[in-house]
Amino acid sequence: MTELDHVVVLAGGLSPEREVSLRSGRRVRDALEEAGVDARMADADAGLIPALLADPPSAVFPAIHGSYGEDGAIREILALLGTPYVGSVASACRSAFDKPTAKALVGAAGITTPESVTLPREIFHDLGATAVIDRISARLGLPLFVKPARGGSSLGASPVRSAAELPTAIVSCFAYGDTALIERFIEGTEIAVSVVDLGDGPQALPAVEIVPAAGQYDYTARYTAGQTAFYTQARLPSAALDSAAKAASCAHAALGLRDISRTDLIVSQSGEVYFLEVNVSPGMTETSTLPMALDAAGHEFGAACLTLLRLAAARGG
Repeated sequence: MTELDHVVVLAGGLSPEREVSLRSGRRVRDALEEAGVDARMADADAGLIPALLADPPSAVFPAIHGSYGEDGAIREILALLGTPYVGSVASACRSAFDKPTAKALVGAAGITTPESVTLPREIFHDLGATAVIDRISARLGLPLFVKPARGGSSLGASPVRSAAELPTAIVSCFAYGDTALIERFIEGTEIAVSVVDLGDGPQALPAVEIVPAAGQYDYTARYTAGQTAFYTQARLPSAALDSAAKAASCAHAALGLRDISRTDLIVSQSGEVYFLEVNVSPGMTETSTLPMALDAAGHEFGAACLTLLRLAAARGG
């Protein structure tokens, strides 16, 4: 397999997920260094392009979350530089990062996803917020879940149990984006299924069950140790686990993803699997589900990161 000179871990960026990205980047860098690789961290700032041109790395491991890291922009820059990198190409990132687009593509591939509407901020102003909100409630019913159409880490996302909560949830959503995705809330077991290709084709890793102590898997529950219980493998019947693995693999393929992805799913009380969203730059922190799933599948974290970088380097820019 391709040997590496030195590699760069991209982390940081300017999105609200910057601090989480830095935590992910440090963990990837430290794991690579423990594996004997010369790994350096770099931010997405004005110094990045000159640094990559002056001392081209064997490959780059993007660990930037939110915009830049997941909307395809940083991948376009790496492609312009001819720099090999781990992860999906820019066009696939754009499709996955926009949640309504991802839902449509995955739904067309036969995976069930909650019924939803997608509306920009302007429509509430131009047509009257009260009238629009009334129609949403009448069409989708309750409970609902509101989240920005783009972004991650549950920022701006909230459940809606009553009609009176919907206006506040929409306002909170617009603090993190100009378009709201409003979908039916599915009661059930929340799981994350990661897909990783370590050279033998994309493979679904064991499902991680997510049980937040406060009931909602929000930003605090995601990144504060002890706020969420994780179970790997998820405590679900084998039929549901098989369906979840197939759904994640199908989403990975339908969106044209490469190397790694994490699909968020809900398994209803009747056992039906619902696709929620997919992440092309999954968290790598101590409370992130992809490293947990790698461990459960028998893959050491640093070794897996090293393999992904070697494959990227062999693939070229």
